[in-house]
Amino acid sequence: MVDVVLLFGKILFLALLYLFLLAAVRAGIGMVRTGGAKRQPKGLAVTVIRGPKEITGVTLPLVGPVVIGRSPDADLVIADDFVSSMHVKISPSADGATVEDLGSTNGTLVNGQPANRPLGVSAGDLIEIGTNQLKVVRS
Repeated sequence: MVDVVLLFGKILFLALLYLFLLAAVRAGIGMVRTGGAKRQPKGLAVTVIRGPKEITGVTLPLVGPVVIGRSPDADLVIADDFVSSMHVKISPSADGATVEDLGSTNGTLVNGQPANRPLGVSAGDLIEIGTNQLKVVRS
């Protein structure tokens, strides 16, 4: 009687093992057909293209709001007399990013136009803060 139960257990174990392998192979074939795992769409980032040499070339990914200014509390500190302590905030949005001047003395330009209200930006747009220039790029 014990031999029959053990034989039945072995057969059940092998059947489950083959079902698992079949499911794994089918999933692998599906990944090959679709080109692998789904890739996350790339987000936006801001790159300093003109400014103090210490920060030129620095890229900040826009995973949350980024505050730029002269204050040490800013996310990106720019030591420039034409930059206010909390100059501008760049926030990711559903269709790109939003640039909002935080009441700076010298203002902010987006593609050469004053940012008097929150403006939407996308990859390739230029943001000017005093004598500094930042570019919105894909990260």
